[in-house]
Amino acid sequence: MTRDLTPLFEPRGVVVTGVSSHPGKFGFVTLHNLLSCGYRGDVFAVGRGEDTILGQPVLASVDAVPDGAADLLVACTPVSANEGIIRSAAARGVRAVFVTAGGYAEAGPEGAEAEARLAALADKLDLVLAGPNGQGVTSPPVGLCAQIVAPFPPRGRIGVASQSGNFVSAFQNYAHQTGVGLSRSVSAGNAPTTGVADYLEWFADDPETDVGLCYIEGLDDGRDFFERIRSISPQMPVVVVKGGTTRGGQRAAASHTGSLATDDRVFDGMARQAGMVRTATIEEAFEAAATLATQPLPGGNGVLVLTTAGGWGVVTADAVTSHPDLALTALPADLLAAVDALLPPRWSRNNPVDLAGGETRDTIPELLDMVAGHPAVDSVVQLGLGIQGNTAALTRDGPFHPGYGLDRIVDFHERQERRYAEAAAAAATTHSKPVLVASELAVTQPNNPMVAAVRESGQLCYPSANRAVVALGHLTRYASWCRART
Repeated sequence: MTRDLTPLFEPRGVVVTGVSSHPGKFGFVTLHNLLSCGYRGDVFAVGRGEDTILGQPVLASVDAVPDGAADLLVACTPVSANEGIIRSAAARGVRAVFVTAGGYAEAGPEGAEAEARLAALADKLDLVLAGPNGQGVTSPPVGLCAQIVAPFPPRGRIGVASQSGNFVSAFQNYAHQTGVGLSRSVSAGNAPTTGVADYLEWFADDPETDVGLCYIEGLDDGRDFFERIRSISPQMPVVVVKGGTTRGGQRAAASHTGSLATDDRVFDGMARQAGMVRTATIEEAFEAAATLATQPLPGGNGVLVLTTAGGWGVVTADAVTSHPDLALTALPADLLAAVDALLPPRWSRNNPVDLAGGETRDTIPELLDMVAGHPAVDSVVQLGLGIQGNTAALTRDGPFHPGYGLDRIVDFHERQERRYAEAAAAAATTHSKPVLVASELAVTQPNNPMVAAVRESGQLCYPSANRAVVALGHLTRYASWCRART
């Protein structure tokens, strides 16, 4: 049965303990974040020696919180104080607790005993316990930023649960960079009562979430995790990156969150059977999740590469051909003839479809719609956009703009780039097929009008063709797993 985590992610009010006027302390930072990111519920600060902090009255005790006014307690207090605070909070109607403090199981036998008492207390009081040894929780749909760090991610459709707080921050940073936002995020910490699988199960029923994204280091019960994820995967894809795959990483995991890492070969086989999307790195994990959250599932593994210049097409053809789950689509005669009618004779007459600089004002939008609409094509990778936008930027910044008619050509180039990005999004939506746009400009020139327009369309602009192909491979493998179940 799925645990109800609503008090954690959508609380009526939040209590923060350990609040002081020191801007570097966890209590101050958490209070600041709650008051600064749009949360509309009541916030109660509990601390000592201050009348107000950040304009907020400071209560001397949790006992002063009005009965039933808050669902969530964020405990920024030491191990020795937390059990008493939690009892008082439960008596005031709190139903979920996030414990930020370290010094529990990861710190040795005494810490493990304290963690066991904490878990037993939460169970006795029927509380959701998140953490301990975690950085907090965010929930952009309700403006909740109850965490001891930044940033607060933009709103989107990806739910994050991680055994490492640092990687929660990493996913939040990628969300800011790419514009592909998060629905929820939580640092699971040591997780004696509420683990990654609990969060993923709740995400699967959450109307704000389409994709689960998690980082794990170890599992107490691998079979239980496997069964639960296998039941989630048909309705919500789960992207996972796992630490502790080597002996050195396993030692680090034990000292980090007290995790006992599982055998990697066993985990890999389990992941495939459960339909998990397993990735090797954090950036790959985010890009896989972003792809699953923003692109339709392909009906097969056939990829068409559309490029404005040859080199990009060559390396992308290599990447697709080398990928075990993808194949370059052979151009059917009718599609070849249709493309031939749009391009000059020097085009590649093959897949990749290399325009060889032969595009005119409407060529790329027409080609995107044409190839995405053909039944032989399952997905499209579009390369070489952004060149006109770069030309416009150099011209705009030069000494001759806006004279010599340069204002008109700059405006034209910028409009065209936006058209191309919008055409890619429209083709994906119209034909229910993935259309991925890749360009190094995503990181080298993020203000390029093409990159900006891809962001505004809600899709990801991939930093390279290779990374687009890797993400498409994950999307295609997951789609194949889903089809095999029907």
